[in-house]
Amino acid sequence: MATNDRIALITGAGSGIGRAVAVAFLKDGYRVVLTGRHGESLGETASLAGAAGKNALIITADVTEAASVHELFASAHTAFGRLDVLFNNAGIAAPAVPLEDLTVAQWTAVIATNLTGAFLCTQEAFRIMKSQSPRGGRIINNGSISAHAPRPRSAPYTASKHAITGLTKSTSLDGREYDIACGQIDIGNARTALADGLIAAAKAAGRTPEPFMDVELVANAVLQMARLPLEANVQFMTIMATKMPYIGRG
Repeated sequence: MATNDRIALITGAGSGIGRAVAVAFLKDGYRVVLTGRHGESLGETASLAGAAGKNALIITADVTEAASVHELFASAHTAFGRLDVLFNNAGIAAPAVPLEDLTVAQWTAVIATNLTGAFLCTQEAFRIMKSQSPRGGRIINNGSISAHAPRPRSAPYTASKHAITGLTKSTSLDGREYDIACGQIDIGNARTALADGLIAAAKAAGRTPEPFMDVELVANAVLQMARLPLEANVQFMTIMATKMPYIGRG
């Protein structure tokens, strides 16, 4: 199938990693459904793709709400007739406070977005991918370095990303007989607008910021996973700044 016949849906496409991945897919010739809660930021993402932005379909949705997710995928299917790639990217974090000070509402919000949202989108993608012709497709989950090694005061986020690994494995297994591949990309420090704030805060506190990598490197990695034929799959990929303190200390 030619790239310009392939359809991708990217959640959390209005900023950060989701925006970078969406732009990369558009420039590569995909037709892309950009989704998130804020239409204005999704429009900015499409504009960053230049002329390729004409192949973007903007649909606002809340991945924590089953009805909203169902409407999102129904609208995407009506517009394009199929779905080849889903990038489950939408995610949030809770405030970095002592574990005992986290509220149930803060915990629930992170789990609802990072885990339940990915599950709901995966369900809808399965329904389309199993029934379309040619059958099948690819689901890529945005994990995190935190799926392996947590940062301090990050219990909700870390728990959600460990759970994403379980969802990735189950999705991969359940999709096998339907030609649905599922992989996970675990991303370290990527330079986004959010990262710029973290770097500035570290410097203001007199700390040396951790190394960061260009977010376009992450986007290209996701694109390479998506480009594989369905008989091959990157089950797990870790991409990070080479000098990020993850493997060991010293």
